[in-house]
Amino acid sequence: MKVLIVEDEPTVAASLAFGLQAEGFAATTVADGLQGLTQATENSFDVVVLDIMLPGLNGYEVLRGMREQDVWTPVLMLTAKDGECDETDAFDFGADDYLTKPFAFAVLTARLRALTRRATQPRPMILRAGSLTLDPARRAVQRGDTPISLTPREFDVLEYLMCRRDNVVTKTAILQHVWDAHHRGPDNVVEVYIRYIRRKIDIPFGSNTIETVRGVGYIVSSHEPANGS
Repeated sequence: MKVLIVEDEPTVAASLAFGLQAEGFAATTVADGLQGLTQATENSFDVVVLDIMLPGLNGYEVLRGMREQDVWTPVLMLTAKDGECDETDAFDFGADDYLTKPFAFAVLTARLRALTRRATQPRPMILRAGSLTLDPARRAVQRGDTPISLTPREFDVLEYLMCRRDNVVTKTAILQHVWDAHHRGPDNVVEVYIRYIRRKIDIPFGSNTIETVRGVGYIVSSHEPANGS
């Protein structure tokens, strides 16, 4: 897998490149935002590791430039800053994941492999299920004209299901693609997030977008039935 590392701290960039190459990645490093945007838009990579605080263009500007040029390579934002606002900004600009320094290298590689597994092309299409729409580019969800606010993880679960409309998706598949193959959290985490999502996209609107297929998993239909139908 080819990874682009956009990081201006030489020791960090060198350490990332060395470690990722040892894990089987082909790593390319650049030290400023302008070079990062050029590399990301003119060459093909499987995933991008993008620092936020960069010379030339900051990470947000690089990410926005990529998406404006229809480059939908998965991007993991990497930064020493730590705050909910920064994470929200990253996802609003189209990031796929976010990791705060310092971090465990094993976590980074697991996140990168998870991103490459669930990457789909083309990315910017609007996904629809009845009156529900999901825009992967803007990470926006609406029921009709009503915006719906989801957490990043809730959005990823719903996006994974809507990309597979009219097909039953197992809980194991959701765990492997939205979390990662080595998830060691509670076994019921998928059910918990499905409940969270239903409370936001279905219950207030009398809809039933996500249906449970007992003993198997979940399905989102192109034309979701109303509750009680």
